Amino acid sequence: RKMKIVIASMLAAAATAFAPSAQVGDRAATKASMSAKADLESLAGKLNPVVKYYDPIGLADQEFWGCSNDMTIGWLRESE
Repeated sequence: RKMKIVIASMLAAAATAFAPSAQVGDRAATKASMSAKADLESLAGKLNPVVKYYDPIGLADQEFWGCSNDMTIGWLRESE
């Protein structure tokens, strides 16, 4: 009986580890309201004042997999 309670509590704890939290959604909504391309351009000028913003193949203007432009930029920045 005791072992079943221990196993059940371990399974419940493991299941909650993968559940989304409210804070993650709030943070994502805040980031989505900002323009990702404007962020890229402002960061580029600060990080490399000589080159500034340079996107030779226009990836910042693309929309991958039917997602918005901001989501595509977020995906590309995460994959770097």
